[in-house]
Amino acid sequence: MDTTGTGQAQESDVEWGALIPTTADRARRRIAREYRRETRRAGGTWSSLIGVADPDGVLGTAVEDDADRVVEAYSVNKVAVAVAVLDQVDRGLLTLDRRVEVTEEIVIRAADGIFGLDGAYPSSVTVGHALAALLTVSDNTAVRLSGLVCPAVEVNRILRDKGFAHTRVVPAADPDRFFLGTTTPRETFTLLRKLVDGELLSAASTTHLLTVLRSPISFTDGIRLGLTSAERLNVATKAGWCEDGRNEAGIVFGAAGEPVITYALFASGRFTGDQAVTADDYSATHPALRARAALGRTLYDSALRIAASRPRGYRARPGRAYNGG
Repeated sequence: MDTTGTGQAQESDVEWGALIPTTADRARRRIAREYRRETRRAGGTWSSLIGVADPDGVLGTAVEDDADRVVEAYSVNKVAVAVAVLDQVDRGLLTLDRRVEVTEEIVIRAADGIFGLDGAYPSSVTVGHALAALLTVSDNTAVRLSGLVCPAVEVNRILRDKGFAHTRVVPAADPDRFFLGTTTPRETFTLLRKLVDGELLSAASTTHLLTVLRSPISFTDGIRLGLTSAERLNVATKAGWCEDGRNEAGIVFGAAGEPVITYALFASGRFTGDQAVTADDYSATHPALRARAALGRTLYDSALRIAASRPRGYRARPGRAYNGG
């Protein structure tokens, strides 16, 4: 495991307790230490990249752990799918209000998602609605709905043209369907940074995508588990899980809404604890998710204390609660 970056300093417990991450360098050291401790406790094989931005926005590495390994992305790749769909919107080939038909045959009845709970087909939703379901509750039927407007060959072409050689989906026999495929921690990290810097999509599409990923109903275990409601709105995140994989990637925004910390965390293999239990555990009780939850508190506290200049791209805005009406 290589977690070099700026994380080599070894402080005593007393020294570490006094280490307040008021600078990006201190934040990187603290994050590297927490990453080593939590991933060792969780077990499994980790491939990760975590970067912390200086006040001027320049990224420095906190954790670099087998970051170029090609991994199964699972639902983390739904962010890449959304980028491809929104790229078509930006080029005028598609609109968010275009309707797609939800037939009984297209619905995946599994534990995740909401389309399988409808029980009334056929119906229709907009592309924007499908993307919201894709990125928040991680609905797999929404993957099929995305394929209706952006087939696998187009998703992969768009991603390749944007510089992502290993982030791709896997075509199915039906040309309008695909399976979620592979990525590397570095490519997912880069995709997120380019997105937040406004280098992948238009300002409107960037805002749309990151607003969905920051929403209160987006993934609430992992990085966000130990955060308050207000704090969760400062984290844009997407998790992915299947078989032995437990993945998550996202961005932590600072006090002024600036993107401070970017993370891409991919874990698989044999984790600590009873293997018969962990194999089918996709909740916050899984060792990998416990590790991410502990790390999430560190990431958020570190981002909050780093003074930064005005962001050049997307800036997170506070949210409001309503009671219907």
